[in-house]
Amino acid sequence: MQSQDPDQQRNLLLAVVLSMAVLLGWQLFYAGPKLRDEQARQRTQQELSQPQDAAKPVAPPDAAVPSAAPPAASLSREDAVKTSPRLAVETPSLKGSIALRSGRIDDLVLVKYHETVDPKSPNVVLFSPTDSPHPYFAEYGWVAPAGSNVKVPDRDTLWQVQGSAQLTPTAPVTLTWDNGQSVVFKRTISVDDNYMFKIVDEVENRSAADVSLAPYARVHRYGTPKIENIWILHEGLIGIIGAQGEQRSKYADALEEPLRTFEPATGGWLGFTDKYWAATVIPDQTARYRAQFSAQAPKLPSEQPSYQADYLRDAIKVPAGQTGKIESQLFAGAKQMQLLQAYQNTGIQQFDLLIDWGWFFFITKPLFQLMEAINSVVHNFGVTILILTVIVRLFFFPLANKQYASMAKMKKLQPQMEQLRERYKDDKVKQQQELMDLYRREKVNPIAGCLPILLQLPVFFALYKVLYITIDMRHAPFFGWIKDLSAPDPTSLFNLFGLLPFAVPEFLHIGVWPLLMGITMWLQMQLNPQQPDPVQQQIFNWMPVLFTFLLASFPAGLVIYWAWSNVLSLAQQYYIMRRQGAEIHLMGNLSRQFKPVASMAGRGADAIKRRRSGKEKGE
Repeated sequence: MQSQDPDQQRNLLLAVVLSMAVLLGWQLFYAGPKLRDEQARQRTQQELSQPQDAAKPVAPPDAAVPSAAPPAASLSREDAVKTSPRLAVETPSLKGSIALRSGRIDDLVLVKYHETVDPKSPNVVLFSPTDSPHPYFAEYGWVAPAGSNVKVPDRDTLWQVQGSAQLTPTAPVTLTWDNGQSVVFKRTISVDDNYMFKIVDEVENRSAADVSLAPYARVHRYGTPKIENIWILHEGLIGIIGAQGEQRSKYADALEEPLRTFEPATGGWLGFTDKYWAATVIPDQTARYRAQFSAQAPKLPSEQPSYQADYLRDAIKVPAGQTGKIESQLFAGAKQMQLLQAYQNTGIQQFDLLIDWGWFFFITKPLFQLMEAINSVVHNFGVTILILTVIVRLFFFPLANKQYASMAKMKKLQPQMEQLRERYKDDKVKQQQELMDLYRREKVNPIAGCLPILLQLPVFFALYKVLYITIDMRHAPFFGWIKDLSAPDPTSLFNLFGLLPFAVPEFLHIGVWPLLMGITMWLQMQLNPQQPDPVQQQIFNWMPVLFTFLLASFPAGLVIYWAWSNVLSLAQQYYIMRRQGAEIHLMGNLSRQFKPVASMAGRGADAIKRRRSGKEKGE
């Protein structure tokens, strides 16, 4: 890969182009369409294999989950909370309240997370009530079949609190409502120390006639939230719908397909996922339900889109004088892998897929678990990344040794290769045959230098996913100015890293770590001989600059990984080349690179001396 063989040069250029294409185009041009095709295939297969009795609706055909109307007024969040009597929620992870008018869980703040790295900044707000600027809430209720005169709780229902007036992990609360028709609705809500609510709904039938009702649950969101809108991350509606598996709809896709209904299913969950947070309703994993994603475009300029994920269960029949009971859950909080895995272990189907591990999940998840294990010892994710880089380099060490050894042998073969090219310059076919024979005799693989680059790309991409999507990296500090490894390096070369008092445009944010990455990449290339083709040499000279600008907007943790990996590669390559007796071009290339600069500086100094000398003579 590093020789002056034109075939090798072409292989290197091809490897670089393919590497960047794989890195930047994998999910955009392959994974995305493949995922949609696979989802379509699964839906088709599910429809074809669905038993006849399962095709029947799981609830009365005229039953429908309610949807929220646009807010009547846009109040501040604090004022919107005050529009209803409330039941306080207080846990180590959550703080907020439940609206007694409607029974909605619509006021939740994440205690452990802040908007910025400043610990004094506001806490992250998850749920907000109707009439606030960004309504977002969960609701549980009942649907009566058409023709039934049974009153069920709705958005105007005022629930009564029995017992404790505050929901805590050690103190569940019970809400009741009497519909005035001898039917009493009771709801018991409990919460753990983290982000999981348990809702037990009961219907006590004190009347003389049987009552049939269908339970539902929904998560409703008014307005499109601010999203990253990047191809490696899904934000929007998401769910595991029984055997139909994972289902997704981005916000824009939901507006294009306003209603997505799914076949009746057992097991799973559905709701909304943000980059770090999620809210999902979780039915009893043994009960059948019918799920749907829905969206409504704004009808007036003053309105915003609304989105909803909901499910409707089979109707339950409550005989006269008896009580019907159903259980469900609500997750509303941070997407911590270990926590999601623990909930999944309690029986919630594939709950860890709330985190978008991507198509390289078989690398991404183990890589994250390894990082968690290392960080549990060093307690600094930046140091964890450095250690992880060493482990990755050790893993690829045998392959890298073969790579560099092959390149060193190629350099030794340069005189013989030039002789063959000269001898058969008029017969390209014979020239290639002789070159291949030479490679076989000397046991050299001319493309061995490209293979490790391609094999390490999935690891690089997996680390990118880990740094970008996992909440453990959010606001994780390193040393010095790096306060958040999941964010780009905040410094910039173009204002002398903050010494000059002006802001730099985003595309010029070339921080210290991207600059170090570019320098180490450039030094690594200086180990190679100069390319005989000036155009190719210019490409290699400018490639570190291109990557410096490209990675400047990447998470700082990823740039640290790449810079440190370059340092290790530089040391390893230098050692192997010396051991193989190959010529090391580093100092010669550096001298050649800086000679024009030194010459220009010398000419400038001479010009200044001549100018001064002329002035002195004039005097």
